Amino acid sequence: MDTLTSIRVFRQVVESGTFVAAAERMDLSTATVSKHVMHVEKRLGIRLLNRNSRTLSLTEAGRVYFERCKTILEDLEATELELGSLGTAPRGTLRVSCPSWFASQRLADNLAEFRRRYPEIVVDASFEDRLVDLVEEGYDLAMRVTRDGALPPGLIARPLRTMSFFIAASSEYLKRNGTPESPEDLARHDFVAVGNADALQLTGPKGNIGVPLRVVLRYRSMSGVANAVAAGIGLALLPDLLLEDPMFKDVLKPVLTDCPLQESKVHVVYVSRKHLPLKIRAYIDFVSEVASRIQPPKVAAAG
Repeated sequence: MDTLTSIRVFRQVVESGTFVAAAERMDLSTATVSKHVMHVEKRLGIRLLNRNSRTLSLTEAGRVYFERCKTILEDLEATELELGSLGTAPRGTLRVSCPSWFASQRLADNLAEFRRRYPEIVVDASFEDRLVDLVEEGYDLAMRVTRDGALPPGLIARPLRTMSFFIAASSEYLKRNGTPESPEDLARHDFVAVGNADALQLTGPKGNIGVPLRVVLRYRSMSGVANAVAAGIGLALLPDLLLEDPMFKDVLKPVLTDCPLQESKVHVVYVSRKHLPLKIRAYIDFVSEVASRIQPPKVAAAG
C-alpha cells in the first residue's frame, strides 16, 4: 500500500470519528480504510487507535502521530497549491456564495469585467439568504453583509464597503397610506419583513428608538421583499443596492431618512490558508478594487 495514502486515510478516520464515516468521505470501502490504518500501524510497529464495535479513540502514540501527520499533510497540500500556480494564469472553477439580492445587473457587469481579465476562471455563483459552511459545502469564498461585524470563527474576512439600509415603500403605497413623518408613524403602516424580524432600531433626535412592526408578509429572501414592496404591499427595510437597481429605482422611495439605521459592512470571507490558490486571490483583489470605485449612494427621500 502507498504509505502517504494510508496516512491520509488515518487522518480522515480520526477527524471523522469512525471508519464508516471516513470511508464515505473518501469514497472507499470500510474494509479498505481498515487496511490502510493497519498498514500504518504495522509499518510503525505501534497501535495508533483503540477501537471496538462502537467507539474509537487515539492511543498516546496515536495522538502524537496524528498531530504531526496533520501538519505535514497541510504543508504538503499548501505546497502543491503554490507550485501548481507558479508560472500559470489563474484558472479553474471558483465557487462563490452571495445573498440573493446580489444577483443584480451591477454584479453581472462586474463579472463580465472579471471574465475579460481572467478567461480561464469559471465563476459558479450561488445566491441564497443563508450562511453556508465554506468547508463542508465546498465553497471557495462568500460575500457576507453584517451589522455588528460578527462573523463565524475560523474565517478570514476582508471588509469591502459600507452598505446603507433604508425604510422604503412604493410610490403607489405612499399615495394610498401617506408618508410616515416620524418613527411613531410606522406603527400604523404594513411591513414586509425578512425572516422573523418584528422590530426596527432607528436613531432619532432623542437617541435610539425601538419600533415594533405590523408585519403582514414575510419573505426568506431580500429580493423577494423588494418585489413585494414594489407591488405596494407595505414598507420594508432594504439595502441601497436594491434601491439603486434599475428595476426598482423609479418605484421604491425611502422614508424617514433623517432617522438613520445602523450601517452594515460587506465582507468577502474565505478559509484561512497559508497559500491561496490564484483563482481565489484574483477574485478577492478584483472585488476589493470594484468596491473602492463605488460612490456613496444618492437616494432621494419620498416627498
